[in-house]
Amino acid sequence: MLKVLATGTFEIIHPGHIYYLESAAQLGDELTVIIARDSNKKRKPIIPEEQRKKVVESLKPVDRAILGSKNDMFKPVRKLKPDVLALGADQKWDPTELEKKMKIENIDVDVRRISEYKDCKYCSSSKIIKKILDEHS
Repeated sequence: MLKVLATGTFEIIHPGHIYYLESAAQLGDELTVIIARDSNKKRKPIIPEEQRKKVVESLKPVDRAILGSKNDMFKPVRKLKPDVLALGADQKWDPTELEKKMKIENIDVDVRRISEYKDCKYCSSSKIIKKILDEHS
């Protein structure tokens, strides 16, 4: 069984998230998603982590969702032992550098970048939030 891992904040679910998770799920047999913790974000998400986790785990491509570690980003990855780590198009990590970091942590994983989803104007939580603020201020 090929295990795939995806990660993200998933502040406001939009078509870009769906594309990312569907594409990640196609890379293997089982997709686990790590949800970023509220305390680990520079800008605290509007939607609480437990609620974001519940929404993500209800999505069709997702087999399970878990909350990330508050102290060690590699801890859940070590525990899950994925074969593939799927990076979203807008995630800041360089795949080669992330693979190197994973090897230092004794994690052997194939890091793959999911291509950008360009079929919608508001495929970004920050763009959605900005639009709402612009329309209601």
